Amino acid sequence: MTSVLGITLLTLVLSGPIVAFVPIGGGASTHVSITGTALLQKVKETCRAVADEAGHEFKPTGSSPEELVQACLEPTAPGQVSGAMFISALQEIYTQNGLVDRNFVNSAPHHFNSEAFLEGRGLIMEGTVTIKANIRKENFQAARETLGRVLHTLQDFYSHSNWVELGYTEPYINLIRPDLPLENLADIQTSTCSDCASGTCPNSILPNILKEKKLTSGYMGIFSAAKPKGKCSHGGAADLTSTAEPRGGISKDERRSDNVALHNAAVNAATAASLQLLEDIRLAIGDNDFLRMMGIARASVVCFVIDTTGSMSADIDVARNVVYEIIDSKKGTQDEPSEYILVPFNDPDFGPLIRKTDPDEMKIELNKLTASGGGDTPEMCLSGLQLALAGAPDSSQIYVFTDAIAKDIALKDTIVALIRSSKSTVSFFMTGPTGRRRRSPSASSFEDYKDLALASGGQAIQVSKRQLPQATDVILDTSTSALVTVLQRARSPGKQETFPFMLDESLKNITIYITGQSITFTLTNPAGVSQNHNEASGKLGTIHTVGNLRRIRLNADNQAGSWQINIISNRPYMLKVTGQSTINFIYGFVESFGGPHPGYAVLSGRPQAGQPATLMLSVMGRKGPSSMTIGFVALVTVSGPETVRNSTTSDMGNGDILVTVDDVPDGEFVVILKGTDKVSGSEFQRQSTTQMSVSKVNIQAVVDRSVEPGKAFNLTFSVMTQGPGGQYSISASNDRSFPMSYSDSLTLTTGQYANSTMTIMPPAETPSGTDVTVTLEAKSPNGVDSNYVVLRFSVVTKITDFVQPVCEVVNVLADDCPQDVAQCKPFQWKLAATLTDGNGTGIETVSMRKGSGNLTTTSLSAPIIQANYTASCCSQIVEFVAVDAVGNVGKCYHSIVRSAGPPSLNMSLPLLFCLLVSSFVTKF
Repeated sequence: MTSVLGITLLTLVLSGPIVAFVPIGGGASTHVSITGTALLQKVKETCRAVADEAGHEFKPTGSSPEELVQACLEPTAPGQVSGAMFISALQEIYTQNGLVDRNFVNSAPHHFNSEAFLEGRGLIMEGTVTIKANIRKENFQAARETLGRVLHTLQDFYSHSNWVELGYTEPYINLIRPDLPLENLADIQTSTCSDCASGTCPNSILPNILKEKKLTSGYMGIFSAAKPKGKCSHGGAADLTSTAEPRGGISKDERRSDNVALHNAAVNAATAASLQLLEDIRLAIGDNDFLRMMGIARASVVCFVIDTTGSMSADIDVARNVVYEIIDSKKGTQDEPSEYILVPFNDPDFGPLIRKTDPDEMKIELNKLTASGGGDTPEMCLSGLQLALAGAPDSSQIYVFTDAIAKDIALKDTIVALIRSSKSTVSFFMTGPTGRRRRSPSASSFEDYKDLALASGGQAIQVSKRQLPQATDVILDTSTSALVTVLQRARSPGKQETFPFMLDESLKNITIYITGQSITFTLTNPAGVSQNHNEASGKLGTIHTVGNLRRIRLNADNQAGSWQINIISNRPYMLKVTGQSTINFIYGFVESFGGPHPGYAVLSGRPQAGQPATLMLSVMGRKGPSSMTIGFVALVTVSGPETVRNSTTSDMGNGDILVTVDDVPDGEFVVILKGTDKVSGSEFQRQSTTQMSVSKVNIQAVVDRSVEPGKAFNLTFSVMTQGPGGQYSISASNDRSFPMSYSDSLTLTTGQYANSTMTIMPPAETPSGTDVTVTLEAKSPNGVDSNYVVLRFSVVTKITDFVQPVCEVVNVLADDCPQDVAQCKPFQWKLAATLTDGNGTGIETVSMRKGSGNLTTTSLSAPIIQANYTASCCSQIVEFVAVDAVGNVGKCYHSIVRSAGPPSLNMSLPLLFCLLVSSFVTKF
């Protein structure tokens, strides 16, 4: 995944107070704020609709995303509700929206520059088809990334064209209706602007263009001042064409004294257009999947990667029982998993990834698992783990069960890259003999699993097969969306050390884990009360020991204050302190970019060595970011001698913080944050789990489109190093095992980018909506330094069905409904309609959006579908939608509300509206 956070909710102040569509601006109306306004409004509408249907009350206590999630989910089940997944989803969309200004800075269609209207609409249509296809395959992250890019292009139309200058206040629906033509476009010979020497004229569109309602947009020249004669420019210092007559520009990206009204009109139209697009997607996929795409779900997923070789029969039974316990014990609570993922592996087979939202269906899949073949010989463990990391949502908890070392150890660097990119936590339950040593430096051992667990912030638990059932409480502890990490440290070799940590009032179910052998420890609370390792049930908590794991569950939740644990051991060990809380943070390492619309881009790989590290943090509190005060952000090493590097922070508002660390620690580090919860007044401490380090190698690559099944996807990438030049090795893999071809080496000169190309061939039978995660790595000649990039692209079948379902109302019986609404209760009205899909792919679903009556249909496989609706006369409006197999949407609306007026009008037939809302088609 691209990392969470993004260009993000920035409001950095540049030179002067401006308000801009661009990622960075000094005011309120940016691409991010426009997108955020539309997303929050549409999510709120969807949550309210779901609550109304379920008979729940939807009453957010405030406007923050955290409070919106709480109102959306809390009525359905008791327990703590975390807004982390929702905020992460928002940030992914913001990220990709902003990256259009970096990755496609010179592409006219991506910005509707230079009168590229047909091409721009083609990008919107292609992207929307991809979004719907991704969601149908439950590839929500791929859908979010494409949504961010599509929204940027759609929003730019209103800022970069003369749509609002023509007097239009509503969105141009033709941009998202492929059945409607783009009309009255200015051709290449038509002059469109008058000269503006000052560059700040209120409206330089020619009068005849305004009178004839001709549509044009500004030309943009980053490398050349050339433009067709008489054409408008985009404007601004980065646009070289703005100095060629007619000078000036018509961009409304920034609010200036000369264009306040036009800028505001463009913002309003762009927001309304974004809402139209989101509504079409929501109608096509349904409310529940729309909320899932937006990260609004109870707990995060439960993901199991299970060895199915012959010696694993007992382990499979334990894993099955754990899932059953999760299903049964957490049903009806906020910790009930929203999704279950299972990836089996054997030798030489692994996969497929099985994804279920219905717990009973996952039970069926688990019951199908049988142990066969193999033994405790090396297996394809990392190949199975790769599928899980690519297929599970970011920040997932993944549990691996195995009793053998990895046969596919060559994937270890790929797994580390996917862990860092997804920020998922991987825990291993190892039941095989772990005393074996490596046969060679390239051979695998159980130490590799320990390395991966440490890199992700997970556990490496070694137990016998008999002890395994006693070790799985860790899974029950961590299967919650509100899980937070307070502290994590590792020491190898071990030594005596005291680790302080802060617990706050919001924390519940506080648990301490210590993994390692020959360990003694003493735990001390803020009042000075202590408990040592020999006291299984003491004043502070209950200690459970199994294998190399010690699990300490504190006796009471209200243990706020400064704690410490003193550990003594001369062998390697790891300490982790967790709890459940809605106070947390998400982060991403970012780099700035310039150009006409500068901003910040999230790094897919490791930050660059030899320069300050920059992070963007979003902090979540119980009442939104305003309920938090941030006091300290630092980078700290997890292993070896502890190194803490303090930072300088800038509050960007809305809970977003820009963090700069001038002196980055050597080796692997994590992010630690301390602050104060204003709700309780207690200090809190949180730590990221995924370890990161810097690199002198940099890889640049951009995915700019989807690809059809059976057609080659060419990915151009560039590699540069600030270290020694030479022949760098290139390696790549993808989670679908699609054939790939690329050069396995690249000769680099220090400080210069070298280009190369990779070709990936999706098989012709690849289902539409499949997303592919590609991990590309470059490694120095001596193997000491490396970096990676993780990219996603989608395989989407070319769409030829542009026909939306058609609704025709054939009969309405409402004569019995009284004119006095107060007397409506005993009476009913009926409606009959036919639904057809023309020459399209066939209607797939029919669902009611408004009305409290009963809607039935005949078989959806019939060429003509009969829809019958019956409702009380008290429910006077009905709206239902028909969606075809490729996501085209037809919406039917009927009202029996009688308009106020003379008696003769009240006796007229009910007013009938049949509104057809098209979805989007693709242009390849």
